[in-house]
Amino acid sequence: MAENTFQPGTGVAPATLVELSISCRHLIDSDVFSKSDPIGVLFEMDSANKQYRELGRTEIIWNNLNPDFVKKFVMHYYFEQSQKLKFEIYDVDSKSADLSKHDFLGRMECTLGEIVASGTRYTRRLLGPKKNSGTIIVGVEELSSCKEQGNFQFRASKLDKKDFFGKSDPFLTFSRANEDSSFTVVHRTEVIKKTLNPTWKPFTISVRALCNGDYDRSIKVECYDWDADGGHDFIGEFQTTLRELSRGPSQQNIFECINGKKRDKKLKKGKSYTNSGVIELMSCKMEKVYTFLDYVRGGTQLNCSFAVDFTASNGDPKSPSSLHYMNPYRPNAYQTALRSVGEIIKDYDSDKLFPVLGFGARLPPDGVVSHEFALNGNPNNPYCTGIEGVLESYNKALHSIQLYGPTNFAPVINHVSRFAEAKTGGTDYFILLIVTDGIITDMPQTCEAIVHAASLPMSIIIVGVGDADFEAMDVLDGDDVRLSSRGKHAERDIVQFVPMRNFTGRQGDNPATLQAMLAKEVLEEIPDQFLSYMKTRNIKPKPPLQRQLTISSVTSLPASEQ
Repeated sequence: MAENTFQPGTGVAPATLVELSISCRHLIDSDVFSKSDPIGVLFEMDSANKQYRELGRTEIIWNNLNPDFVKKFVMHYYFEQSQKLKFEIYDVDSKSADLSKHDFLGRMECTLGEIVASGTRYTRRLLGPKKNSGTIIVGVEELSSCKEQGNFQFRASKLDKKDFFGKSDPFLTFSRANEDSSFTVVHRTEVIKKTLNPTWKPFTISVRALCNGDYDRSIKVECYDWDADGGHDFIGEFQTTLRELSRGPSQQNIFECINGKKRDKKLKKGKSYTNSGVIELMSCKMEKVYTFLDYVRGGTQLNCSFAVDFTASNGDPKSPSSLHYMNPYRPNAYQTALRSVGEIIKDYDSDKLFPVLGFGARLPPDGVVSHEFALNGNPNNPYCTGIEGVLESYNKALHSIQLYGPTNFAPVINHVSRFAEAKTGGTDYFILLIVTDGIITDMPQTCEAIVHAASLPMSIIIVGVGDADFEAMDVLDGDDVRLSSRGKHAERDIVQFVPMRNFTGRQGDNPATLQAMLAKEVLEEIPDQFLSYMKTRNIKPKPPLQRQLTISSVTSLPASEQ
């Protein structure tokens, strides 16, 4: 299905949106006292530099040599291009995001075209440490444009007892039917320990993931008894459709959980079999899913600010080893980061004006240290005209201020937060880009500022330059563990941290290529963070405006409020 984005007078490559799912069978058992804990990683070859770049990772499935991963990968498929992919499977041994810290189980390389041409399931052997390292099965399906999601809750009663010394530990697995009569796992509930009458937590899943927009497609629901060794015991199953479920709680949505093998075995012995329990739909609510574009077409404005680290830890700007050194032949890391993000943002800004803040420097004329100053020297009008104006102000500032310290993030975060506090109704969203060498000194205050900002229409992008230890930044980027301060957890994950060194020093990459890669990395989480705010506030987009979107810049606070 080609994307429905018709724009007269333009050209676009025909593309189809496809979803890839991963399963593995007979993986290597690399753990001594238990089975492997596999995770799948997908890479795509960059056509420019002929190197693989990571597209994403599945969830971890503990103690399992035959995993069916729930996490899917969505890609554009171009018939006329050779899109080379690499799938790697690892046994997770720690919390580290570095793949070299985990046991490699196997890899498979192919093209997206090969997967698509296979029909619905592409099976290949994994090349790994052993002659037989198992197989990988890649499922593929063209995605519909369905924009709905369902909120469901289920409970069960009188499930079969599977544990010898106690009751079962049940969980549910939801799978959608494929064209070849196979099934693809799309959701798993949590495990509820020691009960035959569980009530699972409500969950939300998109209609596209559950049945690809086909309300009459079969959905298989399986109930298992969880075992720590990964050998979960099958309790029973039933099949339904989204059309049935969408009718809500009723007699038709109370399902007998059937274990076919147990039933046949009992019937052979002349015994009766009713079921292995009953599973009931408690609630179902269908709702439309709004996209980032729905809001911006409806007039929501994005307000963008920049903040630059001018602390002494960056090194003397006159020294070639400094991160602020002005190389006449190549932009420094700060210039690259500002231009990379700015080149994307400017296309949506009608007046092309951006405020730029600095922190950690001594300012003229008397050398007072400031952690929140206008880079152009005008606190009442901190706007810079276009990205060239941003870079010009940055270059001039280096000659007028003195790098000092310490590295405090909280003042610039609180600066933007004050504007966001005045615009919480969905008309505006605020983005702050901080470029820093990463040696942060006000971590408690920064955590508190971010936790506060997480309840506001605001996102924070941090680009780390240089070779400092960025472990503290990973704490702020709450992808794995939600940030907290003084016992209060952040309402949302609003921080995206990207180390600049991931995009520099690679052969064959010119500055323009590096800027494009960096921009993609730092901006890719913004739409989801934006939508999470709108959803939690139940803010719906307004009808599309008959004009272009304007991304305006954050104005400076009056001097009395700074």
